[in-house]
Amino acid sequence: MKKVFHLANCDTCQRIIKEIGAKEAACAFQDIKTEGIAAEDLDAWAAKVGSYEALFSRRALKFRSMGLHEQTLTEQDYRKLILEEYTFLKRPVIVAGDAIFVGNTAKVVAEAKKALQ
Repeated sequence: MKKVFHLANCDTCQRIIKEIGAKEAACAFQDIKTEGIAAEDLDAWAAKVGSYEALFSRRALKFRSMGLHEQTLTEQDYRKLILEEYTFLKRPVIVAGDAIFVGNTAKVVAEAKKALQ
């Protein structure tokens, strides 16, 4: 299975989708704003990457506005926050078979591109 979890209105997500050739690789796409994030998917991703914290975006505007930067968050806090507010998911999340690629760093994008070819 090849699937990309993204935000349709995010320029970075759209740039990465184009760069890795996800459309040509016959990937399924899920807009996390309109379709949400399934708890089962999130749990599976966390198991593969090692933690919910690795899936959590501290760049989300709500991170500071909710005062989360002043708190010590647990793994369950990260899970709950991501499920409640899609902007806390580091994106895009690209699933290619058993591999998962999270975020938009150059290294992650290059690895995702290779996996999708």
